[in-house]
Amino acid sequence: MKIFLIGAAGTLGSAIAAELGERHEIITGGRSSGDINIDLADALSIRAAFEKIGSCDAVVSATGKVKFAPLASMTAEDYAYGIANKLMSQVNLVLIGRGFVSDGGSFTLTTGVLAHDPIRSGTSASMVNGALDSFVRAAAIELPRGLRINSVSPGVFVESMAGYGPFFRGHEPVPVARAARAFSKSVEGALTGQVFSVL
Repeated sequence: MKIFLIGAAGTLGSAIAAELGERHEIITGGRSSGDINIDLADALSIRAAFEKIGSCDAVVSATGKVKFAPLASMTAEDYAYGIANKLMSQVNLVLIGRGFVSDGGSFTLTTGVLAHDPIRSGTSASMVNGALDSFVRAAAIELPRGLRINSVSPGVFVESMAGYGPFFRGHEPVPVARAARAFSKSVEGALTGQVFSVL
């Protein structure tokens, strides 16, 4: 398969590239690295990236930014940042990408454990992840041409505990390589409308 992977330079993205790259052609995309320049917060940039690639068999998003801060200090603008940079960025990837993904192809989005297991200072992440998981379930009903869509919802990574550990007390961290295998399940499997939790 020809797979467009956005966010391949990150912790999760590099693990996905290693996992899927053993069997498929990977085209990487990112704001400042990769084969294709793409800014997911900019719909025009998304369209330009797909026009450079042409047709592909799968799209995988391993990126998205939100603000972590106590609820008392969060503003509407802080929530709008997460909506633009994690929620609508991935929704737009599907809306635009559906015209470029081949029949029977797939989209795999990245959400996270905070959709159903919140932490302090994580209201934006919980809101956005939950919205994305709901979008996946609903979009699967209507996507044309046999297109599939799933999300992968991992817990905090073992490799990220140095920075995020204090926020995830009591959480069992997961190896990023195990999360990457859930992307293989989504891309290479037959299921659609699923949230693959990796806990």
